[in-house]
Amino acid sequence: MALPEGADPEVAGRAAALEARFGDKSPQTILAAAIERHAEVAAVTSFGAESAVWLHMLAQVDRNVPILFLDTGKHFPATQRYRETLTEAFSLGDVRLIRPDPAALAAEDANGMLFAADPDRCCHLRKTEPLKRALQPFSAWMNGRKRHQNAMRAGLPAFEADGSRLKVNPLARWGREEIAAYFARFDLPRHPLVAEGYASIGCMPCTSPVKPGEDPRAGRWRGRGKSECGIHVGP
Repeated sequence: MALPEGADPEVAGRAAALEARFGDKSPQTILAAAIERHAEVAAVTSFGAESAVWLHMLAQVDRNVPILFLDTGKHFPATQRYRETLTEAFSLGDVRLIRPDPAALAAEDANGMLFAADPDRCCHLRKTEPLKRALQPFSAWMNGRKRHQNAMRAGLPAFEADGSRLKVNPLARWGREEIAAYFARFDLPRHPLVAEGYASIGCMPCTSPVKPGEDPRAGRWRGRGKSECGIHVGP
C-alpha cells in the first residue's frame, strides 16, 4: 500500500498497527490508546459545533492534555465564549491559544481582508503555519474530524500518519445520530450558533448556515470550491 504523501514510514506502520487494533473501538478507547503511547500528545480543536463531544471524552481520560485552539483573530465572539464555557464545564487544564505571527499578518494581511481575495493564503497564515509551529514539541495530535462531515473525509481512519507525527481521529466513525445521542446523554452545552443553522463553525467571514440536506461543512467557504482550511491536507 502506498504511503500518504510525506508520511514517515515508521509512523505510517505504527498508525496501521493501531488502526488494526483499535480503529473500530470506542472513541474513549482510541483516545486512551493514543495518550498511553505518546507522552507528547496534543488535542487540536475549533471549539465548534460538535467539539463538546470529544472534549468531554478527553476530559474523562486526561483533562490535562494540552488543547490547542487556533485563535485566528476572525472567530465569532460566540466561539470565544463557548471555548470559555467548555473549558470551565469540563475543567480542561491546559487550553492554549495559538495565534498567527504578527509580522506575517502585517506583511500580507494588514487590512484583515485577505480572506476575501485569497482564502487559501489567509488560512495558511492564520491556521496552517501557526499550528505547524505549535505542534513542533509533539509526536502525536488528536482532532474531532468525522467521516460524515463531507466526501473528502468519507474514508477517514482513527489513526493515520501526518508526516512525522501520528494523527488521531477518535470520532471518525461516529455519525450524526451518535453525536446527538452523546450530547443528550450528558446534557452537553451546545455552541450558540447551532440553533441558527450553523452545522460547522470556523472563522466568521467564511462560515454560513447550512440548508437541509447539505453536508455539515457546506457552509464553510461557500461558493469558493474549498472545503478544508489546510491543516488536514498533507503534512
